[in-house]
Amino acid sequence: MSDQSKLPDGTCAWILLSGKIGHEVNCLGVAHELGLAPQMRRVHARSFFEFFAPWGPIDPRDNPQNPESPLHGPLPDIVFSSGRTTVPYLRAIKKLSGGKTFTVFLQDPRIGTGAADLIWVPEHDRLRGDNVLVTPTSPHHLRPSVLAAARANPDPRLLHLPHTRIGLVLGGNSGAHRFEARDVAALTALVSEILQSGQGLMVTPSRRTPPDLMQALRVAVAESGSAERAFIWDGTGDNPYVQILAQASALVVTADSVNMVGEAASTGAPIFIYEPTGGATKMSGFVCKLADVGALRLLPEQRTAGWALERWSYPPVDATGIIAADVVRRYRAFRGF
Repeated sequence: MSDQSKLPDGTCAWILLSGKIGHEVNCLGVAHELGLAPQMRRVHARSFFEFFAPWGPIDPRDNPQNPESPLHGPLPDIVFSSGRTTVPYLRAIKKLSGGKTFTVFLQDPRIGTGAADLIWVPEHDRLRGDNVLVTPTSPHHLRPSVLAAARANPDPRLLHLPHTRIGLVLGGNSGAHRFEARDVAALTALVSEILQSGQGLMVTPSRRTPPDLMQALRVAVAESGSAERAFIWDGTGDNPYVQILAQASALVVTADSVNMVGEAASTGAPIFIYEPTGGATKMSGFVCKLADVGALRLLPEQRTAGWALERWSYPPVDATGIIAADVVRRYRAFRGF
């Protein structure tokens, strides 16, 4: 008898890549949770066709007969995608397969519930329907086993830090947020406060983090007199992002990325949120939802000397397993297994 909690052996999967790392993280998180080794198919439509996505057609040069097309080759059993530019290609696969490929879209496709067989959206998005799964946080690859492995095998670059340490996870400028001079000053002061508290500091930037912010943080660490208790990733070697999340006693995360905040919440470590200049209603709603379950608190502008020592606990928040289980259930029903 087959295991109804898993996909059938030999299930073939594709991921349509939009070119944005956040979309890729969402899709890979679910696919890996399902035990799949998906083929990665990059969608790179010309600007005219990209402009009309998700409503328009695929780029004609991506005809399935073209060996370089993301649609070329035997079609998969399941295809995952995220990002509006992939929607026309998801529809094309559905049509090319004669309806036999099960389609999964992660995040709002901006074209309604008919975009895929299963659509996942976070709670702060409005899309709802019988084929729409809603969870508080986004899927990702930071499964409990990944975090446990990171804790069991610490990065040598972090071994010199005190046992009690705070991870600073930095995003950067986005459509809704920007890091201005006042944000650089606030985060620089924050770093000094953490080091003055006697704790360790681990800083990991993203690709979007402004260079002037990183330079200001390096100067603050150097002038603190406690540089031996700090680690700032400088871009050399592997990014110890997972290690920092796994090793942190508490985390400070900038509120410009749903994925970053959601990944931090999967650790169970206390999270302080720093809000850069700007803002978005969706992001505010997301932060409030995680505050309601006890995962995070807004970083107070007026802080007492002992704020960096504050601790609380909450069950790790992780939707990846929930989403994967729903894919299995719906796929088996789709196939009649």
